[in-house]
Amino acid sequence: MPLWLQGVFELAQSAVISGLLILIPLAAVWLAGGFAGRTATGMLQMGGQAWLLIHGVPLEVSFPPAEPDGVGTTGILSMVPLGLTLIPFLLAWRAGRRLARASYSDQLWQALLGALGIYAVFGAGVAYLCATAEATVPLAAGALIPLVSAGLGLVIGAFREAGAWSRLIGVDRAAWLAKTSQHSRWAGSYAWSCLRAGFVALVVSLGLSAVLLAVTFGLRWAEMATVYQHLDAGIVGESVLTLAQLGFLPNLVVWTLAWASGAGFALGAGSAITPLTTSAGPLPALPVLGAVPPGALEYGLVALAIPVLAGLLAGWWFFREGENHLDEWLEIKIDARWLTASVSTLGAAALIGITAGVAAGLAAWLSRASLGLGRLVDLGPNPLWVALLIAAEVAVGVVVGFAAGPLLEREKRS
Repeated sequence: MPLWLQGVFELAQSAVISGLLILIPLAAVWLAGGFAGRTATGMLQMGGQAWLLIHGVPLEVSFPPAEPDGVGTTGILSMVPLGLTLIPFLLAWRAGRRLARASYSDQLWQALLGALGIYAVFGAGVAYLCATAEATVPLAAGALIPLVSAGLGLVIGAFREAGAWSRLIGVDRAAWLAKTSQHSRWAGSYAWSCLRAGFVALVVSLGLSAVLLAVTFGLRWAEMATVYQHLDAGIVGESVLTLAQLGFLPNLVVWTLAWASGAGFALGAGSAITPLTTSAGPLPALPVLGAVPPGALEYGLVALAIPVLAGLLAGWWFFREGENHLDEWLEIKIDARWLTASVSTLGAAALIGITAGVAAGLAAWLSRASLGLGRLVDLGPNPLWVALLIAAEVAVGVVVGFAAGPLLEREKRS
């Protein structure tokens, strides 16, 4: 079939599958008597709204007045369960691999255009059909925002199948590099190594934060179980609630990293959850929130070691990579070795720290949520503070890790 039509078929299939995976648990709760007597149509509309939410589309929600003669309120419901966002992303990844196998490098754009076009049609259709008196979505947002996760999945999946960007976009990378100067190639290798080291720092810090979160769950399991008992939602309701909380698990890992950096996070306007203390008002009855540590923490500042340790490992990785061409260039220009080594180490630490900080800030921004009502419009970390603190702490760790590289590798430093 024509490539654009194959792209339409592949991503339409992904949209349908991801929609069904959202609808099935909701239908189970509805059949068990949940959702306060909603009709089948209302349940389907709720499923469509949930499908839009996992793609990052915010909903414009309206709340009825507290008194019969009062005025209702409106707000923005914005919450992206990053774990559930992996569903459309991975389905689009699979579609991208299949389309890359079916296309020549100079024809892939046709398949991608058809795929993204049908996904935009699906998003706009869901936004139109699932609009209710309680929640609406602008058609433009419903059409365009889902293309971010689907587009990333398509492109990364196609790249993984092609094995190189040259095969994906028809550009010979080796021939292009051959036309550049040696200094340009050194600068490119140095910048690429710093970016990768920053990614190493981010991955390590998130991994250590996930371990810290798991330990916290274990220590406060009794409090979480108490919330489950008070909800008494039945087997089906509690199972769906648990699945929903698992969908937000990556968000909680990012919040834990924000907590470990010292920036902390908010569970409502005016609240602050930091390594020093916990200051929060009434919280929703969610079992996972039972893991929030109460009061002042005697050893909370120890968590600041997480981003520093991640930076240390990133600095060691950068040393092993052997692409510190800034140090080589400075050594040629300046005879004072103590000066060139210090400047190059601080320069690499700054670049790696900034990379990790920007990535952590982006993750913090994606993990934020708003329920659109009262205090609960502010849930999650402040992306700017997370970026600044992670950048500084990782940079400190990079200096230590790079300086300790010769000892860790058992090499003599000149």
